[in-house]
Amino acid sequence: MKISNLEKKAHELRKNTFIEFVKKGEAHLGGSFSMIEILLAIYEVILKKKDKFILSKAHASFPLCILLKSKGFKTKLTTHLELDEKNGVNCTTGSLGHGLPIATGMAFAKKKLKKEGKVYVLISDGECQEGTTWESLLIAAKHKLDNLIIIVDYNKIQALSRLEDALPLKNLKSKFQSFNCNCIDVKNGHSFKSIIKALKIKNSKKKPTVVIMNTIKGKGIKEFENDPVWHARKISQNDITIAKKRLKF
Repeated sequence: MKISNLEKKAHELRKNTFIEFVKKGEAHLGGSFSMIEILLAIYEVILKKKDKFILSKAHASFPLCILLKSKGFKTKLTTHLELDEKNGVNCTTGSLGHGLPIATGMAFAKKKLKKEGKVYVLISDGECQEGTTWESLLIAAKHKLDNLIIIVDYNKIQALSRLEDALPLKNLKSKFQSFNCNCIDVKNGHSFKSIIKALKIKNSKKKPTVVIMNTIKGKGIKEFENDPVWHARKISQNDITIAKKRLKF
């Protein structure tokens, strides 16, 4: 798919996600908008039939549900995902830090059963403060799970604070490398060209791969970008006016 078409789809997905947020009355907008390009690159370009995808940062599930619906699935529109494989949801996720352990188990099972396909899991940077994340990486590295691809939405804001203020994650790439992971740092996590290039790199090192996507929380609505309040908040009429202007609807 052409980059220009992907960019159009990103605009539409942001617009449709915001419209659904308005219907709900409140929104996990920041983390939803930071991962739009990542989701579209995965579903429109990267995923193959035997691959699996898990959204671990499931509080930002609206755009995934909307994307799956556009592909013909009858996915329930919800803030936290519940297992529904026939409708594209491969894992129940809610509390942060659970998606990667499950993805690690799936990747391990594929290896043991000699099944084809990769397991992709999208985690938040806040999840990189969870012990389960690092335990999973130890296991993945031990078993040489080169079929496991971990994508970090590195927008540097967690809940209602910035990572730097809450619990800094300095030298994140070197941390992953020290856990014996192949690590790729994508400077612009909203560039389809950069995202796709990183996710297509062949892994010949017999290690799990971590792709750090440097993103902007709230990307797409300038007035909402990099503002921790948009982790979760009610939508005002003024917010709607701003969004209509930026998203053109």
